[in-house]
Amino acid sequence: MRRHLRTAAVLLVAGALMALFLRNTDLRQVGVEMAGAARAPLVLALLLTGCTYALRALRWQYLLLPIGHVRFTSALTTTLIGFAATALLPARAGELLRPYMLARKEGLSATATFATIIVERLLDTLTVLVLFAAYLLVFDPGTRTDEATFGQVKLGGALAAGACLAALALLFVISGKPALLARADAVLMRVLPDWLAARLSRLLRTFAEGLGIVRQPRRLCAALVLSVPLWLSIAGGIWLVTHAFGIAMPFAGSFVLLALLVVGVAVPTPGAIGGFHYFYRLGVTGFFDAPGNSAVGAAIVLHAISFVPVAVAGVLLLAHEGMSLTRLGAMARTGRAEGPA
Repeated sequence: MRRHLRTAAVLLVAGALMALFLRNTDLRQVGVEMAGAARAPLVLALLLTGCTYALRALRWQYLLLPIGHVRFTSALTTTLIGFAATALLPARAGELLRPYMLARKEGLSATATFATIIVERLLDTLTVLVLFAAYLLVFDPGTRTDEATFGQVKLGGALAAGACLAALALLFVISGKPALLARADAVLMRVLPDWLAARLSRLLRTFAEGLGIVRQPRRLCAALVLSVPLWLSIAGGIWLVTHAFGIAMPFAGSFVLLALLVVGVAVPTPGAIGGFHYFYRLGVTGFFDAPGNSAVGAAIVLHAISFVPVAVAGVLLLAHEGMSLTRLGAMARTGRAEGPA
């Protein structure tokens, strides 16, 4: 029952966002805009999308070094499968399945591997916020929105940056304070049965092991540097698709769309349907005065380029691994491998 209610809530949110996205839209004209979009920028955007997953795998390989060496092919394969699962399954299942599958393939601790995903997400958020700050401080914004709206966006970015820095500081404390872990162990032993306290204690220590890179400032900075080309390639894809639809936006303008799309993708709908579309349209119409029909067409195409290729690649790789999407969904729900699909 709870699962059905969650599914209904997700569908309701996705439907509401899609209704907002398509509000006051001439669907026939949207089709005309999509048919008339420039092809060369779209092909380049598709190629850049492929590059982003290679860069993600390379950075993840680097983040995993404190717990073990991982082959690039394994990191890339599980990255593609994980993002395919996020695109096709509810509740962002790929975020859990990706570290689990890599740990099983490379003989690592799943808990420690999952900890690197948390660091990865914090680095992503910080990089997007750095690019957004560069847009505000270095480049000519060139926006046509009112000052109050722009001020709200800047405030939201500043609060998010503060939250990320605080989270990194907390992870640093957790990963590098044996005394703190000892106190946590003592609390667990007092309030929980011995078998459960011992298990949680092992999980806590293994999780801290996965945060090893946080205790190495030089490596952490290097990982942040690796995040810059990754997010510039994503920004490049956004700019190319926007340009293909004749929407006037400077390249640096894609940095503000990145910040908005991160919010849209965080909405827990399969494939970010609804959130991605609505926030892209909000950005290009509110900040760059794009026509509504062009914005809707560009959002649909950008979403397809961002999610369809990785979904197809992930399903094909799953088949090569002798698995299916159904089995992957069962693993996400139960937290363990199922029988043959």
